[in-house]
Amino acid sequence: MSAHHYEPDPSATVEALMTWFRDHGKDYPWRRTQDPYAILVSEVMLQQTQIATVLDRGYYTRWMAQFPDWPTLAAASESVVLKAWEGLGYYRRARHLQKLAQTIMEEHGGVFPQDHAAILKLPGVGPYTAGAVASFAFNLPHPIVDGNVARVLSRLHNDATPIDSAKGRDLLWQRATTLVQTTTDPRTLNSALMELGQTHCRPTKPSCDLCPLRGECRATDPEHLPVKSARPEMTEVTERVFFLRTAEGVLLEQETGSRRTGLWKLPALPEGLHAKPPPVLMKSHYGITRYKVTLWVHEPPKGKIAWPESHQVVPHEQVTDLPMPSPYRRALNAMLKSHAEDLL
Repeated sequence: MSAHHYEPDPSATVEALMTWFRDHGKDYPWRRTQDPYAILVSEVMLQQTQIATVLDRGYYTRWMAQFPDWPTLAAASESVVLKAWEGLGYYRRARHLQKLAQTIMEEHGGVFPQDHAAILKLPGVGPYTAGAVASFAFNLPHPIVDGNVARVLSRLHNDATPIDSAKGRDLLWQRATTLVQTTTDPRTLNSALMELGQTHCRPTKPSCDLCPLRGECRATDPEHLPVKSARPEMTEVTERVFFLRTAEGVLLEQETGSRRTGLWKLPALPEGLHAKPPPVLMKSHYGITRYKVTLWVHEPPKGKIAWPESHQVVPHEQVTDLPMPSPYRRALNAMLKSHAEDLL
């Protein structure tokens, strides 16, 4: 496929998209509001997480009930924030969201700025998030480019330029800018672009015959667009932890100095025991970014060991309140269930 592309008529594209969206757009809670806080929460949650997970499992609803505004989130303890985020993964998003709330309170008097340049200066906010809040909350003509929009625009222009290359990214943002500046309703246009990518313009088996842009789109082989550079291979990682339960509680480790800082987990098996580890209690697998992790849960090491400050025996009734990554939560729950009567 060549990188030659077709320039569709922006006005016809915008009109077709918005007419379709007004008739078929889905009703999400963040589309019923112009509150920048509620919109920002949805955008941060939906980064690397599917809509079905955020909505059907109640994450968005619970978060908004627990932290309904900037002051509430800014004042919450980090542990409570991370616990509310548990199960969504990529916990850095929750920290950035709280840091942003604190910045809004401390530097902007509790009022989210409407100026696009000021939005971009907020912690954890990049071009996509800035454009999303500017357009969805304030109806300002700023573009957004996420995976769905990139797919729609690449196919619309029949362009095989890799979307993760510098040239490809520039082209996408230029085209998105052209479209959003063609309309007086950026909020609806950006929503329509995203939704088209979620529905008709899917990665595989796109519904081209039902697409509102079929008259403008020049994709000759849509399933092969967009083009991306070669992905790095998955790296296999072995992780060994152990389960120690006493009458007082469960020994857990609080992580420090990593992307999971502040979260709790089953304690790591000391490296000196990796060559000849204690018996295995269970084995599981999980993936994160480009890593495929095999998680081994072992019996506790023998003998008396002086645990570091990061290790604590947590009372049974407090275990569920601690923020914990999903792979460890599943492993811990399995261990508690299978060792319910096996107290040391």
